[in-house]
Amino acid sequence: MTEFARNIEVQATSKHILAIQDLAQAYGRTASAAGLYLSVTVIYAWFGGMKFTAYEAQGLVDLVSNNPLVSWMYSISSVRGFSNFLGVLEISIGALIAARLISPVYSLAGGVLSSGLFLTTISFMITTPGVIVPELGFPAISVAPGQFLLKDVGLLALSLWIAIDSLIAIRPSRA
Repeated sequence: MTEFARNIEVQATSKHILAIQDLAQAYGRTASAAGLYLSVTVIYAWFGGMKFTAYEAQGLVDLVSNNPLVSWMYSISSVRGFSNFLGVLEISIGALIAARLISPVYSLAGGVLSSGLFLTTISFMITTPGVIVPELGFPAISVAPGQFLLKDVGLLALSLWIAIDSLIAIRPSRA
């Protein structure tokens, strides 16, 4: 290939890259935000729906019963009753986050509630036996429940982002 042909190819590639960057600048934040809101909504619908099964209710027992923030719930509710309550709560939070399409006030409430829920589940990493694997040394954690709970760190960050994004959206413009 000649030097001239190489220069033409580089210029064409540069134009394509610039066009993609222009699209990303124009629509990327909106598309990314929509994807984030949608993904959290799907996660809450799925996790919330699973809370109505005996399998999921039993899976929560070790997490909940060892945590002082929520263990008291078993004194006022059965294992299935608490799991059902949690299912309603999670589906409601997901619906609030999805309701960003109606008003950011709803997703602000959903983001705040979601943040509280994930702060609580992250606390399970401290209170649940079997999270830390001492014989492997720091930072070894078990697959379950350790790595299962670790994902909540990212979901907490996303919940906080949703709350802040929604709060900014309801702020009156300073025109």
